[in-house]
Amino acid sequence: MPTHAETRALPYSPEQMYALVADVARYPQFIPWISASRVRSITPEGDHAVMLADLVIGFKMFRERFLSRVTLWEEDRKIDTEYVDGPFKHMISTWAFTPAPEGKTGCEVHFSVDFEFRNKILQGAAGLFFHEAMQRIVRAFEARAEALYGPGGGAVTA
Repeated sequence: MPTHAETRALPYSPEQMYALVADVARYPQFIPWISASRVRSITPEGDHAVMLADLVIGFKMFRERFLSRVTLWEEDRKIDTEYVDGPFKHMISTWAFTPAPEGKTGCEVHFSVDFEFRNKILQGAAGLFFHEAMQRIVRAFEARAEALYGPGGGAVTA
């Protein structure tokens, strides 16, 4: 089962990065291999909200739709995603956005993902390029942040 985790220091506020990652409907505009996105619902549940969202991923001849449950913890600036339906056996990812260490601006972005395809051939193919693909996706979020918020981010000092 491929897993990937990384932490990046970025010049954007935790709130800016949280808003960018929570905007699932715009993923096809900037994330490689995501060709379509549809938010089915967003339901407030006390201190968090639950979004149901469909994503269509495509790579060469492969094209699959999957449904995810995205738990949005706005106050904690954390986003948990779990697989509901589609080509995976399981898929879990977490984003967390924390203020930069004292004396620095911006935030630290913590990302982790763990998934396994049902199809052994797809799983094998995914294993060949998984880490490179995850790095490209994280870089796509960074590039989107720069496009939205500017190169310096305009983040306030933490």
